[in-house]
Amino acid sequence: MTSVSPRVVQLNEANTFLKDHPEIQYVDLLITDMNGIVRGKRVERASLHKVYEKGINLPASLFALDINGSTVESTGLGLDIGDSDRICYPIPDTLCKEPWQKRPTAQLLMTMHELDGAPFFADPREVLRQIVEKFDELGLTICAAFELEFYLIDQENVNGRPQPPRSPISGKRPISTQVYLIDDLDEYVDCLQDMLEAAKEQDLPADAIVKESAPAQFEVNLHHVEDAIKACDYAVLLKRLIKNIAYDHEMDSTFMAKPYPGQAGNGLHVHISLLDKKTGQNIFATDDPEHHAPLRNAIAGILDTMPASMAFLCPNVNSYRRFGAQFYVPNAPSWGMDNRTVAVRVPTGSSDAIRIEHRVAGADANPYLMMASILAGIHHGLTNKLEPCAPIEGNSYEQLEQSLPNNLRDALRQLDESEVMNKYIRPEYIDIFVACKEAEMHEFETTISDLEYNWYLHTV
Repeated sequence: MTSVSPRVVQLNEANTFLKDHPEIQYVDLLITDMNGIVRGKRVERASLHKVYEKGINLPASLFALDINGSTVESTGLGLDIGDSDRICYPIPDTLCKEPWQKRPTAQLLMTMHELDGAPFFADPREVLRQIVEKFDELGLTICAAFELEFYLIDQENVNGRPQPPRSPISGKRPISTQVYLIDDLDEYVDCLQDMLEAAKEQDLPADAIVKESAPAQFEVNLHHVEDAIKACDYAVLLKRLIKNIAYDHEMDSTFMAKPYPGQAGNGLHVHISLLDKKTGQNIFATDDPEHHAPLRNAIAGILDTMPASMAFLCPNVNSYRRFGAQFYVPNAPSWGMDNRTVAVRVPTGSSDAIRIEHRVAGADANPYLMMASILAGIHHGLTNKLEPCAPIEGNSYEQLEQSLPNNLRDALRQLDESEVMNKYIRPEYIDIFVACKEAEMHEFETTISDLEYNWYLHTV
């Protein structure tokens, strides 16, 4: 029996899509940078076959960009290597339409490779893939689902600061918290429903939107999938979809960790369970989660590596403004049963659905790097049979002192010095990540803020 090459299978995917969608004029070729920002190229329909056959060239420096899209030369991926190209190939089963485009356009996720075909080490998707392989070696499948928070904001800012958009229904700007209020969903129903319908059209498993705990703040829940990398693909593409659908409704959206002082920030929670590849059973399943060894080991590993993971979970200067007890953002490694004040929550539902909910990361995190750091902790805990501290009952903020890094500089230092994280994530990649973030931090710290002028210009 003759096997069919992967390249032929992918070409068949392109042929089928173009046949089913004769209206498509362009295809956006997307690749996610270090900051979780989608970059790439737009090609005409006729070029899609060439993309599948030969890939596209993009510079390696794409993974050395700061938040403003400038190459950070200290990474060594820019001028030091002549800003040379690598080759990007399509990711199977990611070709789909972009429902928000006026001109019929499709999109296709890509991943970067060396010219000899080997995966490029600095692609965040590759960083995650290398850790997922370690679970494959243990005979385990990762099941994951993200919960993504965002704000709808007005397209017009006030003195450079965001404001909630006027409701298309009442014409008023929301000013109150009103968590879970259905009426607030109704105020923006057309926009929010278009998001869910566009997600369905793109095969993104977004199954619910809830009102969150600030004006015009919402959360979209993605259904779990038995593929950690695909779960991250979904999160990245959902963010892009939300931004574009909001534009269609003459609004903007933000995943900034803390856009408003005094209001809740935007989080990115993830639910994770592990399935035995032979039996399909959840290895966390138990009637006694507090004393179940695999679950305890996994939680212990997460807690042990959490301080060193903070730079991936909270990768920006603004990320650390999100923390505060009143906003349910944990600031110490902790765990508990069905407790939303801890860093790692174990939802207590049916025994076969026992899972870990990681509650620390902000919505500004790169999902691939966030997932990589959490899975590194889980693998570390499982393989070393670590034991966690006692689970927290009640309000963890009243029982634990803040111990996680509370600023980006300290977080980068802990990541750089962590033996465990350098074991799971290539030191060369950690060097690139740290260099990019230190460059951003330098620019931030050398910028004179409005507050400094208000405080000091006429007073000292």
